[in-house]
Amino acid sequence: MDEITAPPMACARFGIGEVVRHRLLDFRGVIFDVDPVFANSEEWYQAIPMEIRPSKDQPFYHLLAENGEGSYVAYVSQQNLVADEEDEPVDHPAIANLFEAFEPGRYKLRPQHRH
Repeated sequence: MDEITAPPMACARFGIGEVVRHRLLDFRGVIFDVDPVFANSEEWYQAIPMEIRPSKDQPFYHLLAENGEGSYVAYVSQQNLVADEEDEPVDHPAIANLFEAFEPGRYKLRPQHRH
């Protein structure tokens, strides 16, 4: 009987709390969640221009992001992220809800309180 094996999965290069920058677009953010493979809608995926559309079989990161116009939540493929070299905090109003102190390059996740 043939053994069924799962397709290889890429390892996440970045972790929760790390500050990253988009490789092609002008924004940076702090990672607050990671999907091992694409987990957004097909409509969202198809809206990405074909010439820069990333592969679905890689980690995708949820970011509390900022750019020159404001703050927002972004969903970005691993291939489009690089480590941020600024060593500056990210300006996003939701950061205080999820993270504690900023250390160069990363935020420390707040401990969860269970009731």
